[in-house]
Amino acid sequence: MANPTARTRGTGSPARRTMTAAARAAAKRAGRPARPERAGRQEERTPSGSDLLAEPPAGGWEAPPEPESPQSPESLESLESLESLESLESLESPEGKPEDGAPPREIRRSVLPAVLGVVLVAALAAATVLGWQYRQGRQAEQARGEALTAAGKAAPVVLSYDYRHLDRDFSRARALLTGHFRDQYGKTTKAVVAPTATKYHGVVTATVATPTDGGAPAVSVVSATPHRAVVLLFVNQLTRSTQVSKPRLDLNRVRLTLTRTSDGWKVSGVDAL
Repeated sequence: MANPTARTRGTGSPARRTMTAAARAAAKRAGRPARPERAGRQEERTPSGSDLLAEPPAGGWEAPPEPESPQSPESLESLESLESLESLESLESPEGKPEDGAPPREIRRSVLPAVLGVVLVAALAAATVLGWQYRQGRQAEQARGEALTAAGKAAPVVLSYDYRHLDRDFSRARALLTGHFRDQYGKTTKAVVAPTATKYHGVVTATVATPTDGGAPAVSVVSATPHRAVVLLFVNQLTRSTQVSKPRLDLNRVRLTLTRTSDGWKVSGVDAL
């Protein structure tokens, strides 16, 4: 029968290769280079009488698994994934910026009072304008009625005179006038009307036209504001003088401009249409 030691000591035998792989793995775990050849030579120098030979298992010797390096590609990828997850969590935290480009919560809190302030100011301004317009409308409506009454009373006085008491008639008329028209009326009556009326014994009586059925006088407001109004009147003027054989009736349309003063509504212009 053949000697089993001859099979295990051969350089190319399976047992030799298995021992060499085991020595390399042990040396790698111990952190020093493996020297399988020295180990083989020591086995050869061992006396034949004390040889301890181990029969390899049926499947052969298995090399132990090599430990994974802490810097392997798999560990680097897991570390990068962990860092990316932590960075995303920090971005999604309440202190960071929210998603979809929305402004931070602190900015929203500071902007909301400013927006509410602007809305409040706009509402107050709108309420002020509406209140002012309402008051203007009420005052204009009140002015229409007051100017209408004042025009109906002033027209007969301003457009009438009697040569027998011109100073009194002109004085009463000037009391109902105001502004530049008052001065103009005084100059015209003194320079033109008074001499003509005195010479021809002129008497002019003016009345506001009224319907034959006794209705309201023919007076209407053209425009009105709280301080100014324009009134249109239909005035009948009856003239007597030495130049006419009988009284002459003139149907005139007169436009009076009235202005509010501290003494009430006064005539500031007369235009014959």
